[in-house]
Amino acid sequence: MPRTRFTSNLLRPTTGDESHRVTFVELFFDLVFVFAITQLSHSLIDEPTLLRFAEVLILVGAVWWAWVDTTWVANWLNPERGAVRAMLIVLMLFGLLMSSAIPEAFTDKGWLFAIAFVAMQLSRTTFAYFSFVEQGRRENALNVVRIITWYVTSGALWITGGFAEPEQRIWIWVIALAIECLGPAARFWVPGMGKSPMETWEVSGEHMAERVGLFFIIALGESIIVTGSVFSAQPVSWEGLAALLAAFVGTVLLWLLYFAHGERSGSAYITGAESSGSIARATYTYIPILMVIGIVLTAVGDDLVLAHPFGHHGETGTGTAAIITGGAAIYLFGTTLFKRSVGGPWLLPHLLGVVALAVLFGFAGLLNPLALTWLVNVVLLTVVVIDEWRYSRMVASEAMQLE
Repeated sequence: MPRTRFTSNLLRPTTGDESHRVTFVELFFDLVFVFAITQLSHSLIDEPTLLRFAEVLILVGAVWWAWVDTTWVANWLNPERGAVRAMLIVLMLFGLLMSSAIPEAFTDKGWLFAIAFVAMQLSRTTFAYFSFVEQGRRENALNVVRIITWYVTSGALWITGGFAEPEQRIWIWVIALAIECLGPAARFWVPGMGKSPMETWEVSGEHMAERVGLFFIIALGESIIVTGSVFSAQPVSWEGLAALLAAFVGTVLLWLLYFAHGERSGSAYITGAESSGSIARATYTYIPILMVIGIVLTAVGDDLVLAHPFGHHGETGTGTAAIITGGAAIYLFGTTLFKRSVGGPWLLPHLLGVVALAVLFGFAGLLNPLALTWLVNVVLLTVVVIDEWRYSRMVASEAMQLE
């Protein structure tokens, strides 16, 4: 009798709608990360110190790698198959445990965060390995072996750190996160095996672009949730309304900076590229983490402004100012790198916007948090308007060339 192949036909088709369509189970999987982003922002809101900021950065990195690595695997495998769906649902459970531990990841629940994160990384890649082996995709399977080797190494550090004292944990986890980040850049080089060939990294560009865009929507949506929750818990006042409006306008501007034209150009660029894997590695794996950090910091800043629109004695504290201006600056710089990575030029208005935000930080002591937030919005709005003007000119120029 022929042997039953439990992973038969689990790979995503390379042609047709299913090759790039985002499935409902992937969107269902994303719900865990709505909770994760909320946990991250509230962790910094409750304790806006430099140490907590460093801790949250580590946790943001882990959450991002858990999500983006799953997106890569879901790009290779077909989520419409029952076994792949089951795998994603199991990953959801691990993600829920990981997210629930975020507020106490550097105190009593570090072990839970680490074990859940490592379980996600290893179970996902192990499943992908057997899927490729059963389909005779030897090079793809070897690529996954290299990835597993790196994950075992970083995973040992995550778990060791999870059981270590908080003072040691942060340093152990910095090393573990560095290994996670260096893996794709090194093409998961392993002694005796070498680097993974880029041919094994080929992805559906349209699917990857849409998935990353959806993650940004999740993060921006969390910002709306934080704003609405804080405002609803306060008595209605004109300063509260002004802070709510500032937060809402800021969120809309962040959305426009990426989705007005950037998302579309990125999708078109990677879809038409010869090496989609190398573009996905830079454009949709590394660069977006800057924008996610920017969105999380912006949500925290919105909460702080809603809670204390006039700050202390009409001034903005250094930490609050850094969060308000830094979140926007990191996001703006991320969009600059993104647009450059998809074939665009270095955008001078974006870079000047980052400089303007740095200048605002320098003068933040003369402003209250509400005024500072509105001035940050003015900088972002200026960049959005210039982007729209440049795009209109480009479209007009292309239309003239076709005539």
